[in-house]
Amino acid sequence: MSNTQAINYKKYYPTAVALYFTYFIHGIGASIIGQYKQDFAALWGAEKLVDGTFDVSMVLVVIAALGLGRLISLPFAGPVSDKLGRKVSGLIGIICYVAYLGGIVFAPNMIVGYIFAIVGGVANSFLDTCVSPSCMEIFPENGSIANMFTKFSISVAQFLLPFMIGFVASSMLPFKTIFLVAVVAIAIDGILIAFLPFPPKNGGNEEVKSDKPVKKEKMKFTPVSVALISIGFTCSSTFMLWLNCNQELGRLYGVADPSKIQSLYAAGTVCAILMSTLLIKKGVKPVKILVLYPAISAAMLLAMYFIKTPSIVLIGGFVLGYAAAGGVLQLCVSTANEMFPKDKGKITSIVMIASSIANYTIINIAGWLTKIGGAEQGPLYVILLNLGVTVIGVLLALYVNKEYSKEQIA
Repeated sequence: MSNTQAINYKKYYPTAVALYFTYFIHGIGASIIGQYKQDFAALWGAEKLVDGTFDVSMVLVVIAALGLGRLISLPFAGPVSDKLGRKVSGLIGIICYVAYLGGIVFAPNMIVGYIFAIVGGVANSFLDTCVSPSCMEIFPENGSIANMFTKFSISVAQFLLPFMIGFVASSMLPFKTIFLVAVVAIAIDGILIAFLPFPPKNGGNEEVKSDKPVKKEKMKFTPVSVALISIGFTCSSTFMLWLNCNQELGRLYGVADPSKIQSLYAAGTVCAILMSTLLIKKGVKPVKILVLYPAISAAMLLAMYFIKTPSIVLIGGFVLGYAAAGGVLQLCVSTANEMFPKDKGKITSIVMIASSIANYTIINIAGWLTKIGGAEQGPLYVILLNLGVTVIGVLLALYVNKEYSKEQIA
């Protein structure tokens, strides 16, 4: 125990800071296309709608490709991290992020943009398999909190992003500016990471071997575990749909500055992470929060469908940031890890694959709904889609809560 503490103490703190910074850039990369949909639609030759804005459905299809990239690369990213090292996985992720952020703003059409978005999804997967395990190994006594702070880094970036966009606009700079600054920042961070020390994987415990061959048991999936994995899909759908489609709803409801929605969303996420950490420290089981937060999200989505005012969208931005994006996916992963204590890596990958499927399929459906609904009905169709998926998530969580304790006792 003391040896582990000595290995992971202050020596690796600069590494942790550098790794958290990659997630800060990821927070920008995951949401910035959604903030510049009109610019990308114009760049890629989209048709103009009757209200003078561009049809953004093709941009939503490109955003969905981020999920496809994750889906393709997740099965490989984990083994690379485990076998070749966390640093190798992280550097691959950073190189792919440089290619994604630097390439997509110069994409001449949607197809090239789609390819770069797939590269962005690959970047996300390799960062996931580097940053989370590395930070948990650097802070072995507070691993769950260290993991929650990856989400915190993302949220801080998404809170600051609208202010960056405002500065770029007021300075009459091209919309590509933030992308290129992010490219330079993560490239410099990557150079630092290449030279910074990393802790031994699993605190050095992987060196301990037994003379007896270990029989590997297969994972046994029950209806409860399948429901829990499905929550990885539903909870991801809730926040991804809102994150990428709130601007159009804001404009429809008369919000003067739709970028404020993003800031409120990010502020809600930060508050939720801090509150969830406090609740868990006080003994509240993550499985209980899996019901509460999606239920709040469903109620807010229902309110936004019927109450068509600018203020309800701004309130909704904060509430959905809190209840949809405030660590629900991470809590789902934590609960799954409790259910499969001997297969934490595998079950984490499976839940994240469900999340990636959500990113790809749900955003594609949103793009189709936006196209057929236009500027007036499209955002409302997306709200109904989000509400339906979120309600399914609540029902799944109620079932998991009912059966989870029985399965734990068994």
